[in-house]
Amino acid sequence: MTGQGPGDRAERALQEPSDVMPPVFWAFHELYHHAYFEYTCVQLGDQVAADQLVDTTFVFLAVIWRQVTAQENPEAFAWTLLKERVAGELGTRGREAAALETLAFERAIRAACDPILDNFRQDFCAQVTELEDGLGLYAAMARLPERQFDVMVLQFALGFPTRRTALVMGVCEATVRSTRRAAKRRLAAELGLAIGEDGDDEE
Repeated sequence: MTGQGPGDRAERALQEPSDVMPPVFWAFHELYHHAYFEYTCVQLGDQVAADQLVDTTFVFLAVIWRQVTAQENPEAFAWTLLKERVAGELGTRGREAAALETLAFERAIRAACDPILDNFRQDFCAQVTELEDGLGLYAAMARLPERQFDVMVLQFALGFPTRRTALVMGVCEATVRSTRRAAKRRLAAELGLAIGEDGDDEE
């Protein structure tokens, strides 16, 4: 008996040579760690806390790795787990998800809104002059449904292309595109604008 619990073994697995965990775990870690960290930073507004939360999430994924790989969609399972942990941390801090009170969230909203404003400007220059401060768009962005908000932040604030956004969220590329279109239509409707065809970032 080593006296180590599963959490201790997982911590050791993430610190010692890769033969402790299978290569597929490390591939998963390499593919999603940065995206999880960036998204968590947006929500928490704290890089240290985000780093700790993402690291402990991967530790937990290591502990339950067999369960993860048994899922029909491991990526969606892990993304849901991350979001649950982010929501739990926000709850501990007395905040709701996507709270406008954090500077990081405000910056992410602005970064996500800038390309949308540019898109609106192309067809509605006269109308968009009233939106140059972006405040109406920022507020509308914060009211988006969860999946629409996630797609807009991952694509426009963090700059992920459609394929990577789909991989991170554990959905298909068509779902990302349709969700993005729905989000843009909702934003345009709230702002009293029409919007044309949604371009894509095909690779």
